[in-house]
Order: sequence, then structure tokens, then C-alpha cells
Amino acid sequence: MADVSRPGTRRRIRHLFDRVAKYIVGAGGLATIISILGIFVYLVWEVIPLFQPATVSPELTLPVAIPETQVSERTPMMVGIDEYREVPFIFEGKQLKFLSLPHGTPIPEAGGGLSIEGEPTSVVRVGLKGHTLSVGTDRGLVYLVKILYRSDFQGDQRTILPSVKVNDPVRVVPDGRGIILHAHVTRGDELQTVVALTGSGELWVTRIEEPGDFSFSDDVVVTTNRLVLPPKAHLRTLALDSVGKRLVAGTNDGHLLAWEWERQGFDALPQSVPVGAAEDGVTALSYVLGERTLVVGTTSGSVSTWAFSADQSGPFGKILRKVHTFTPHTRSVTSLSVSQRDKGFLTADEQGTVLLHYSTTGETILEIPGRGKAIESLRYAPKADGAVWVEEGGTLQTYAIDNPHPEVTFKSLFFPVTYEGYDRPEMIWQSSSGSDEFEPKLGLIPLMFGTLKGTLYAMVLAIPLAVMGAIYTGMFMHPHLRAVVKPSLELMAALPSVVLGFLAGLWFAPLLERIFPAVVAIVGLLPLVIAVCCLAWQFLPIRIKRFEAYGLDLVVMMVAIVLTVSACLMANQSIEGWLFGGNFKQWLIQNLGLTYDQRNAIVISFAMGFAVIPIIFSIAEDAIANVPRQLVAGSLALGATRWQTLTRLVLISASPGIFSALMIGFGRAIGETMIVLMATGNTPIMDWSMFNGFRTLSANIAVEMPEAPHGGTLYRVLFLSGLILFGFTFTINTIAEIVRQRLRQKYSQF
Repeated sequence: MADVSRPGTRRRIRHLFDRVAKYIVGAGGLATIISILGIFVYLVWEVIPLFQPATVSPELTLPVAIPETQVSERTPMMVGIDEYREVPFIFEGKQLKFLSLPHGTPIPEAGGGLSIEGEPTSVVRVGLKGHTLSVGTDRGLVYLVKILYRSDFQGDQRTILPSVKVNDPVRVVPDGRGIILHAHVTRGDELQTVVALTGSGELWVTRIEEPGDFSFSDDVVVTTNRLVLPPKAHLRTLALDSVGKRLVAGTNDGHLLAWEWERQGFDALPQSVPVGAAEDGVTALSYVLGERTLVVGTTSGSVSTWAFSADQSGPFGKILRKVHTFTPHTRSVTSLSVSQRDKGFLTADEQGTVLLHYSTTGETILEIPGRGKAIESLRYAPKADGAVWVEEGGTLQTYAIDNPHPEVTFKSLFFPVTYEGYDRPEMIWQSSSGSDEFEPKLGLIPLMFGTLKGTLYAMVLAIPLAVMGAIYTGMFMHPHLRAVVKPSLELMAALPSVVLGFLAGLWFAPLLERIFPAVVAIVGLLPLVIAVCCLAWQFLPIRIKRFEAYGLDLVVMMVAIVLTVSACLMANQSIEGWLFGGNFKQWLIQNLGLTYDQRNAIVISFAMGFAVIPIIFSIAEDAIANVPRQLVAGSLALGATRWQTLTRLVLISASPGIFSALMIGFGRAIGETMIVLMATGNTPIMDWSMFNGFRTLSANIAVEMPEAPHGGTLYRVLFLSGLILFGFTFTINTIAEIVRQRLRQKYSQF
């Protein structure tokens, strides 16, 4: 057994421990780097699907032509499919046919011939959700045909059971002899509106008012009116919103005619807006989900979206304006189908080419090449995960579409977008609403702006106080007093940020609103009072100034500060009258155009500054204190004053450490979550005003993540926010290290 008391043995043991410690420290550092890289890789992995292109794959090609003996020569057709894409239907003439996929087996117990009087001359889908068709006949009648799907489960086996219901017809043309080319129907609890275009070019409106629960009459009121069309206006297609208040028609000469319902009827004269060239007729027209945006397809193949916006200068109040122009077709647009889930829509042309577009972003997402045959009827699957159409000649085509994040593009995330209800492009974050028809607004720039704004306002307060405090503590304060002050300030860093946010939001923000005039006076008077006290201290006798070692100068300064603050607080109302005319909020609005919000950037400046100051102070003070004392003593011995020694020696030598302190504090402020979450209004706006709130990336993640569906668009955009934060902090730390190393090399001679 070796004798550990011998020097050689002890030396070998020390070397062994040193080697083990070296490997442990190295392994810990390597594990830290691997962990950070792992976090980065995981963030990137979650974000990548946002920017992957949509894909489409063919599923089924099936001949489904209905025998000619059952239909007339000119029969409209409509196709549709259930939400599981298992049972499509084809409506042609009076025949409704259901098929069971994937083999295309007919379902004879459902569908068949429908009890419709006369020959169908038009069929239009009613509404954006469900499977309701408006069928017009050659006898001036309009039928509502409802196609229903019910899911039946036997164990794990799902069976889709289709059925059909035909409502009583509505007579639109009074004489009953009009051929209806296009008919739209809206049906509410007590009101039904039918708009029909006849073969003779007439436009008829029928409204059926049924008695409500609190009505004094049981009579059904039916009114039929013919709308007056502009001269030489030949209508081709119609679009009516779900409440029957806004009617838009497309003409053969490339115009959109828009009517608004006013009290007892539609406008006498419609608003007319040219879509394109005079020969570019409107062939397809439909509202997208939400019914605030119109999709227009033309004979030239162009596809565009239009929306109503305010126009107080004109006679209509609202005017149709073009919002986006999409990738055009090479031939005339023959069919159009909108999504029931989002703002996407499909368009098809005479060559059978199908394009998928998205209204919000203005992007054409994918193209399905055609087979040279015109598409007679097109339907976007209810879950926006597929498409079904019937080509000329009676061939059914089904496709699967994988497009999980259509609302996200690089442009929509980082550049202005024209959203519904806005007259110009805006950068907005609004991820949810109370309506399923809501258009998500996922612009990250307001959140990045809020992060930068909150950080800058916090640093404006933290940097001067922390750095000046570090300079005084490390250079001028007596060592005995420093031994008390420095640990006390460092203890501030242990205060949880949630406590700071709680106090800032629920106590300090209301208090600041009440004493804001006094705070303005304090900010103006306090530097002057401190300067006067410092100047007066220099003229005191030596026998008094020697008590600096016991902190007398600090006591005097604190007394002056407390008296100044107390005087301003007691004179708060008087100061508000002198400076702001008795009401500082009204003064801000009238003179500066600024609105004071209770939870604003000033509150964040104090609260987050309070959290950042200990970090900057501690690191900066250590950097100053670590300047070799012999250099400081030599400078003083050569006749330099303490101030000269500080500015020409100490700050230069300590500059790498001070810069690192600032960067670490900056990174701490960028990543702060709870303080900005609780002490601001969490309003994602872009305004540098100190009197309103903002929302940061970190606070947005905390607010939105609990409500974000796993794997959904919002979920992945929040991961993108985390990746941006990761990039911010990584960039800041990298820059800080590079600058620190260069400063260290430059001033190493000191």
C-alpha cells in the first residue's frame, strides 16, 4: 500500500485529480454545446414544414357518364364529396348519383331521380359550407336540394350514409315561363332570398318572409322584383352573400355589378367596376370563406380577388377594389370552388388545368396539369385535403392535396399583407377570433418590434444606473461600505421575474398613472439636485469629508433624493396643473397626439430595468475591480486625479468586461417573458411611443402556446418565434465575444 504522506505520492494524486477534473469540465462544456445545438436543430425541425411546398397526388380516375336517355342535351352538372372523401356525388339533370370509393361502386339506395318540375337549366352551390344546391328549371322555379352525409360506426368500421332532401320550389319568374340560367339562394330562420338570372337576361329577386316566434301574424310574405340593369349589360354569373344583403354579378364585357340591400330592396343602380379588357368576360364568381372577398375568373384565364372597402367620396359608401392577382390560366376559367376551412380556392380552365390559390397571401400554391379536356364541375374537399371534378365526357377525377400551412409564406410573416377589411397592406399579429371564418394574421414583425422596443426602454434605464453604480462602487466607495452594497445589489437578481411582473402590472402601473406628473418633475429635478449636492460636498471642510469612509456622502445624497421625490409627490396635482393644464392625458392627446395606456413602455422600463440592473452592475463592477491595483496606485502616485485615472486607465482596461455586461443584460432583456407578459397590454402594435404597450416574441409564445393545436400553423409559427429569439441571443452573444476579445487584445498592455 502506497504511503500517501510521501511528496511523490501526493503529487501523483494531484495530477490524477487534475486530469479527471479536466475531462469532467471538458465533457460538461461539450454537453452544453451539444444541448444548445440540439435545441437549435429541434426548433428548425418544427419550423421546416411551414415552408415546404404543397403536394398533390392522383387517387382515382373513373368514367361516370349518366346515360343520355336520362338527361337532355344541355344539362348542368354539379359534383361534390363528403369530408372523408369516401362518397362523391354527381348531380346531372334530375339524376343524383352517389359512388363509394375507392372502387367507384354506385350506391343505389341513395340518390336516383329527383322530383323536380320541368327540366333543370342551372345548378349552383348555395353557401360555402355543406352540400346545398340551388337548381333552376325552364319553368321559372328554383329548388333547394340538400345532400346530407351521416357517419355510421360498426366497431372500428366507418360507413358514410348519404341522403337527399328536396325543398318546395320557389317561383321566381312571375309568368312561370322563364328559363333560369343562374340562381342563388340564401335561407335564414325567417327570411329567404332568391336571385335568378333568366335566359332573356332579366334579373329577378324574390324574398320570402316567414313569421317569427314573436310575430303577430302567421302570414308568409312573398315579394318579387325585377332589378334594372345598366344598358347593354349582359350578365353571366352571380354571387349572393349568405344574408342576402350584397349581390354581385359578372358580365360578358368584363365588369362586376354590385348591389347593396337598403331597407326595402337592392340599389336602383348597381356599382360597376371593370375587371379587365372589354372582351374579358367574367366566367366564374364566388365569395371565399367569410364572404368579404370575391374571386373572379375570366375568359382570358385571369384570376383575381376583390373586396369592398370604404369610399366616402362616392355614392355607394363602399367600393369594390382589386386585392390580388394570381397566376393566370392559359385558357378561359370554367369552374371555381372555394374551401370550407380557410381562404383557399381552386380554379379550372378549358384545358383541364387546376390551380390552387390562397386569398390572404395572394399566392398560387400549386398546379395540377390538365389532360386537354374542359372541367365541367369542380369541388374543393370540405377539409381542404383533396379535390374532385368531372371532365368533359364524364370522367371523375379525385386528388389528394397536402397543404397544411397555406396561410404562411415568407412574405406573410415578414412583410405587409392586405387583409380583409383593410384598405392597404399591414403587418399584423392576430392569431385567433371567435369566428371560424376568421382570417389568421401571423405577421411576426410587430412581435419583433415589441421585443426590440421593450429591450431598448429597459436598457435606457438600466445602463446608466448599473454602469455608474459599478464605477462608483469599484472606484470611489470605501471597501467596508462596498462589502455591504455590492452583495445587496446582487441579491436583487434573485427576485423572481414573475414577482416583478406582478408588482409592475398590479401595483406600479396604476400608481404611475396617478403620479405621472410628479414622475416627470422627478426626472427633471433629480439630476439637478444630485449635481448641486456633489458640488456642495466639494466645499465642505476636510474634517467632515473624511467621514466618507462611513458612508456620510451617501447618507446626504439619499436624504436629498428622498426630500426631492417626496416634494414632487406631494405637489403632484399642482405640477399637473402647471405643466399639463390640469389633465396630463388630455394634454398628451391634444399636443402630441399620444394616448396614455396604463400598462405601457415606461412601466416595463422600470420593471425590466430593475431585473437587468443587478446583472450589468455585478459584471461591470467585477471588471473594474479586477483592474490591477498597482496600475491604479501608480497612476495616482504620478499625480493623476481619481477621475483621470478612471477615464484614462480603469475604463479602458475594464472595457471588455463592461461591454460583456451590457450584452448579457441586453440578452436578458430580450428573453424576458413574465414581466412583459404581466406589465404590458400585450398589444402587438408598432409604435415607439412610451405611453402604449407592445407584445414581445417571448410573451407571445407564453400567451399563444397553450391554445395552439399540436402541429398546426400557429404551433409551428410559435416555434419560428423561438428560433428567431434563439438567433437574437446567439447573434448578440457572438458579437459580444468578438468585441470583448478585440478590446482585450487592444488594451492588454494596460
